Amino acid sequence: MKTGLIKFTFATILSGVCFIANAQQKAPSQVHSFTAQEAVDYALKNAVQVKNALLDIKLQEQQNKQITAAALPHFTGSASLSYNPNVAVQTIPDFISPAVYGVLSQNNVKNGNGEPIVAPKDYGFFAVGFGAKYTLNAGIDFNQILFDGQVFVGLQARRASIKNAQLAADVTKEQIKANVYKIYYQLAVAKRQIGTLDANIANYDKLLHDTKVIYQNGFAEKLDVDKVQVQLSNLETQKLKAQNQIDAGKEGLKFLMNIPQKDSLYLTDTLSDEEIKSGILDANYNYEDRKEFQQLENSIDLGKYNVKRYQLSKIPTLTFSANINQNAQRTTFTFFKGSEPWYTTSFLNFTLNIPIFDGGARNANIATAKLNLQKMNNSLEQLKSSIDNDVNQARINMRSAILTMDVQKKNIELAQNVYNSTKLKYEQGVGSNQEISTAQADLVTAQNNYYSSLYDAIIAKIDYLTATGKL
Repeated sequence: MKTGLIKFTFATILSGVCFIANAQQKAPSQVHSFTAQEAVDYALKNAVQVKNALLDIKLQEQQNKQITAAALPHFTGSASLSYNPNVAVQTIPDFISPAVYGVLSQNNVKNGNGEPIVAPKDYGFFAVGFGAKYTLNAGIDFNQILFDGQVFVGLQARRASIKNAQLAADVTKEQIKANVYKIYYQLAVAKRQIGTLDANIANYDKLLHDTKVIYQNGFAEKLDVDKVQVQLSNLETQKLKAQNQIDAGKEGLKFLMNIPQKDSLYLTDTLSDEEIKSGILDANYNYEDRKEFQQLENSIDLGKYNVKRYQLSKIPTLTFSANINQNAQRTTFTFFKGSEPWYTTSFLNFTLNIPIFDGGARNANIATAKLNLQKMNNSLEQLKSSIDNDVNQARINMRSAILTMDVQKKNIELAQNVYNSTKLKYEQGVGSNQEISTAQADLVTAQNNYYSSLYDAIIAKIDYLTATGKL
């Protein structure tokens, strides 16, 4: 059985306490006062995990724009200017001299000595410079996908991709909400426990005073005084620990909600047995109410698109491209002067790519996508069973926690009655110090057990609402 102070077990609390030393700011601190719902609303707007999840939605929107861009026309402009200080020179066979000698021979032309001109056996080579010192080109390219099955599937899957990111954000929000509620109500229970500890300390203060008076009158032993003093000291230590744990819990809650550690946090809601028992154990629940279920269903839709994408990779793709280009060559930089010509080139091109054989890669991709889709379907069935188990376990825990809470509440009433009767006997001089000390200790134990069961009950309720998707 759990006794004593409520234990804070959330990793966020520990992280929050460790974060304090590094989170001090020079800006003025603020005071935050929240009900449980207001704390949840604040966390859903400011928690870092939620902010990042919302950014993931925007990232997916940009990825969708990239997919859309692949299906839209693409225009590319280009310009280049080349300067050749030394124009490239290449030696080529002398193809002019044979023609000249042929004409001279046909016309029986003679040299200065009156002899017929005879063509040499080797005409040799001569050097020719190709190009000009300055070359300027400018043009525009156009490309458009006319048909590509994979691109079209990507366009169809855009909405499902956005929905997947949104559902992932919803799952994160549900986790943040559950953690905030648990810590908030844990602190609310601890706050009630502090009030009870104050009342117990006041009772022990009076008991210590009365015992000292009786001791001074010779009707009690010094040992009786010491026992009461020890019990009082234990209660004061217990209160100090409880207050320290409340402070640590608030720091952890601030960390979870992304509130600066230097700010003050006040929790205004209380927790009663009636609040815990209200609106629970509804026999009906739907799998679709769980965000995790919705997310997995959407992932299955994306998996179907993935299979379709690989299947369409087997059919041909058709693209269209065009280009218009102007270029000019000059021996001096006079491109924008005078009337020297510019030369225009252009082309139109249709390209049809027909997949023939890729070594079986496409078939392997299709098979892999189908297997992954089958795994997701299996996971969906497993998630249904998991939700059923979560709900059933949560119901059992909820019933047990409420029953325990009711029993512990009755135990407090019984222990209080015993203490009141024992105290009355003690004040009338017919009871012993040992009896009243024992009755007081039993009352404190019953109170601690009640607060422990109260916290268990609120956690069980939050777990139940989470399991049914109704938190």
